[in-house]
Amino acid sequence: MTSTDCSPGAAALLQARRQDVARRRQRVHRALAELRTEATEVTVSSVARRAGVHRSFLHRHPDLRAAVLAAADGETAGDIPSSTASRRSLLADSTNLREQNRRLAQQIRALEDRLAGLLGEAAFQRSGLGAPTDTAALQARIGELDQQVLDLRRLLEERDEELAAARDANRRLIAELNRPST
Repeated sequence: MTSTDCSPGAAALLQARRQDVARRRQRVHRALAELRTEATEVTVSSVARRAGVHRSFLHRHPDLRAAVLAAADGETAGDIPSSTASRRSLLADSTNLREQNRRLAQQIRALEDRLAGLLGEAAFQRSGLGAPTDTAALQARIGELDQQVLDLRRLLEERDEELAAARDANRRLIAELNRPST
């Protein structure tokens, strides 16, 4: 629809709307230039705030949004002082820090697993269920006890033989005593 197709009142409103949009576009360009010279971060929100327009205004005008994004991404060394970081370098730093966090988390998990294993082994040893650390001394003690058991069995066999002989002698003597005397 053109201004010639409208009533005079509608044409005036359309003209006022176009002038308002043109003024807001100028404010956006001015805000964008100010932010670049001040070397502050250029984002859609910061440009909209500085220009006094809503962010949706920038999104409805693709050329303005593209200018903002180009200013945010395309900052060159001549545009900003060397002490500030570009959006790309900040994104690269963010990516590097995420990767470093991932590696550190992996290392922490490995250390936690190792610590859990060591603590479990120590608890197992303290409970008495684990294998003793001085197995050689225990093997020697087992050998001594086995020899002692063999000696005691041999002694028990000797005593059993002596007891059997004593019983046999006792039976003979009792039998002789109980025999009638003739």
